[in-house]
Amino acid sequence: MKITPSARILRMLGEIEFDPWQCVAELIDNSFDDFTEILKADTPWAGGFKVSVTLPSASVRSSQAQVIIADTGRGMSYEILERAVRAGWSSNDRFDKLGLFGMGFNVATARLGRCTRVLTTRPGDTEWIGVEIDLDRIEDDFEATDISEPKADPNEHGTRIEISRLHPERADWLRRNAANLRNTLGSTYAWLLDTRPFQLWVQGQRVRPRRHCRWGDDRFVTYGSGSKAEIIPAYIEIDETFDDAEACLDCGNWQLPGLGLCGSCESDHLESRERRIHGWLGVQRHLDKREFGIDFLRNGRKILQWDKRLFDWQNPNDPLGVVDVEYPIELVHQGGRLIGEIHLDHVPVTYQKNAFEYSDRSWRGAVDYLRGPGPLQPEKAKRLAYQENTSPLGRLYKGYRRNAVGERCLIPGDGKRPIHEDTRRWAQRFHAGDEDYQTDAKWWNAVQNHEEVSRRAKLEDVHQAAPDKANEEAVLEALGLTDVPSQDPAPTDSKPAEIISVTSSEPHKETTQERLDRYRLDSTVIPDLSRDYGLPRLGFLTVEARRMTATRVHDEFGQPTPVLLVQTQGGKATAFVDPAHEAFSKLGSEAAELLVIEVANVLRVKASSDLSLSHLVASVRAECLPHTAIDAEAIATEARELLTVIRERMASAIEEDTQKAFGYMEFDEVTATENEMIARGLVMRTDSLGTTGEFILHAPALYTVKLLEQWPEPFMDGKVFNGPYAGLSSHSAKRLSLARTVGYLNDIATIASFTATDPLRLQRTRLSVRLLADELADGA
Repeated sequence: MKITPSARILRMLGEIEFDPWQCVAELIDNSFDDFTEILKADTPWAGGFKVSVTLPSASVRSSQAQVIIADTGRGMSYEILERAVRAGWSSNDRFDKLGLFGMGFNVATARLGRCTRVLTTRPGDTEWIGVEIDLDRIEDDFEATDISEPKADPNEHGTRIEISRLHPERADWLRRNAANLRNTLGSTYAWLLDTRPFQLWVQGQRVRPRRHCRWGDDRFVTYGSGSKAEIIPAYIEIDETFDDAEACLDCGNWQLPGLGLCGSCESDHLESRERRIHGWLGVQRHLDKREFGIDFLRNGRKILQWDKRLFDWQNPNDPLGVVDVEYPIELVHQGGRLIGEIHLDHVPVTYQKNAFEYSDRSWRGAVDYLRGPGPLQPEKAKRLAYQENTSPLGRLYKGYRRNAVGERCLIPGDGKRPIHEDTRRWAQRFHAGDEDYQTDAKWWNAVQNHEEVSRRAKLEDVHQAAPDKANEEAVLEALGLTDVPSQDPAPTDSKPAEIISVTSSEPHKETTQERLDRYRLDSTVIPDLSRDYGLPRLGFLTVEARRMTATRVHDEFGQPTPVLLVQTQGGKATAFVDPAHEAFSKLGSEAAELLVIEVANVLRVKASSDLSLSHLVASVRAECLPHTAIDAEAIATEARELLTVIRERMASAIEEDTQKAFGYMEFDEVTATENEMIARGLVMRTDSLGTTGEFILHAPALYTVKLLEQWPEPFMDGKVFNGPYAGLSSHSAKRLSLARTVGYLNDIATIASFTATDPLRLQRTRLSVRLLADELADGA
């Protein structure tokens, strides 16, 4: 494979200043660009959108250490691969992709190590193809070694980059900083990882998007009072479109339309493109000395994080004057809390992707829109003859620049003072993924609690100041109830209620028949257990089994009992089963086994049999309740029948987004699905696999479990299963509700896939079949 330029130039590229994490990010950019193209094509994509980063391990010798970046993208043909590894070429355009510069691959790999292997394969290819770029072996003929590897599964696809003979210093950083790398990448790609189905893994652990710990969309403060009162939300959405401009596809220059040639490089390769600022500005739930400011993104990747440029202002009439820091200025040592996430896809960035081109007019226009041309400080603006700053940041600044505790500025407190240390600890729990700290409820409760404690303190002060004659208006004001209307006094001519003395008689003692009638009225028939019980040598008893609804069952001595068997004439009996008895709720007994014990005992006494009770119980159960036997094939058949119904319902539930469901399939699951369809004579339909929900009917059983667990929304809340999910406000409640249904389905899918012989496992699966059948929504 021919690559250019020479090895000497490639080695020089490795001297360009890139931090180790930036080198890894450059290669991730290319994978995410490929994923974006797949999403735009709107085609089913098995295997999901995953990038895995493997770092050098401390247990591996330095000479054998590697950095590996692998993805599940489309893969490349030989021709595209040859262009992709050639310095100076890029298939990425300058405006819509993360991989902005053709040199990115070469700089990143040469910076990390001396030898790079690139392997790639497409769906249906028979092998992995690739190239090895060894900076110590490539001569001036620009030839790199072609390589290939066998492919385990024809449905595999993606690209793998292996970098070896690592630079010692950078390898050591990567070896020691896996956690830091995850945090950095989780922040850099937070928007993409949060809004698109992309997955990023580092050293076997998934990278979680580092979201902003901000106040909710519905929180606000009131600035001013009376007719001048203004509601200022704690979250302001930004979406502003400017006039289109022409962009040079060769050098990236933006200019006014209609000029014909690029004003920078004189190219005629121009394209009219949208200029749009979108995102949000908001308020963090806690003060922080470093982590506040605005994140600026380009094509979903953060270029600037916690940037504080918008808080600075310099008088344009005094370009040599001092730059004023306008926020924070109250209790500076506590830090700030104004934050934001702004997308500037049309603003050019530097080649290192760590800054925008600040001299570009697009950057200056964005700054003017977000913070306005004048000072944020109202008094300074008046003094310098500027109008009131009504920009998005100006509004937030007005409402939240102060840190007064309570509802006035949305600062949590304890009734006396702010609790900044507590809120910072809560923020750490938020970033750690603690479910109870994801919403702002904890912070809001602390704000309200502060107000309540403060009001009570004011009320106590009022009583202490005038204990004998508390001022009613002062009390109401302290309680925040100044507008509560007074209640009309009770009529003075009302008469006291007449007192009637009633002498109660002795309480009625319930008879046995009345008790049994009461049991019957508060119970329902159990069809599965209502039948003839017995053996030819013992005789038979016709039993109607009834499950109690609310009433507890007691025997003739008043003791609670799980099953009460009452004999009547003609060889008949009624069995009252109390599901609330601890034999069921705590000990895990089944109604069938306890009922058979009661019946066997009655028959044994009637027949004066010498057989042991346990022998009779086993015999009666085998004869009369064969469906309760632990039969592996019978239980597996029940599981497969129920799973067929569930598959059909799940297939219908994902029809609006079949591609997302298909994306959760691994390569081997795709192959297994195709094989199953071919075996059923559906060969022609394998070509359109994933375009409809039909593939779920033939997918491996355990795939349904994974799909439900990772994407519960289409299936819970009565859509396929009755379990609540979306409407639950607590994340822990969501997790518990989902786990219950997933557990049942996992048992069923497992026995449908594998042969089981263990009696306990079979018994558990049988219970799961019954429980999951009850969980199915109406119509299932």
